[in-house]
Amino acid sequence: MKTQLQAVSLRIQTLRSNQQMAEAMKGATKAMSLMSRQMNLPQIQRILQDFEKESSQMDMKEEMMSDSIDDVMEDEGEGEEEEGDKILDEVLAEIGISVGQQLGEAPTSAPPTSIAEPGKRTAVALGGDSSSGGGGGGEVDELQARLDQLRKD
Repeated sequence: MKTQLQAVSLRIQTLRSNQQMAEAMKGATKAMSLMSRQMNLPQIQRILQDFEKESSQMDMKEEMMSDSIDDVMEDEGEGEEEEGDKILDEVLAEIGISVGQQLGEAPTSAPPTSIAEPGKRTAVALGGDSSSGGGGGGEVDELQARLDQLRKD
């Protein structure tokens, strides 16, 4: 008997919940229908089209202004570079240095290197002590003597 009463109580509670849900849905439906009547869909579409048109015009104007600014900045950049070169030339002239003069003294190509011919053999020193006649000049002999002296110590 007790379980049957609990089952009936649960059913009543479920029915109350369903009734409250139905009332809430009824209120939401009224609010949506009221908003639907107040909204003028053709007017909203017209507003959105006008916004899109104005936005595209603004984008075009922005692009034109950006191009104009870039062109002006490029022109000024070239003028500034020429002005900088002119000032540099004046300063160097006061000091008595000519850029062309300094560049004229600089080598224009790498010094020629000797490349062995394919069939020709060349002698190369492999090392050893200074008495072996490995060549290399007095400087190398002096360094070898110092190294030998360090090894003895």
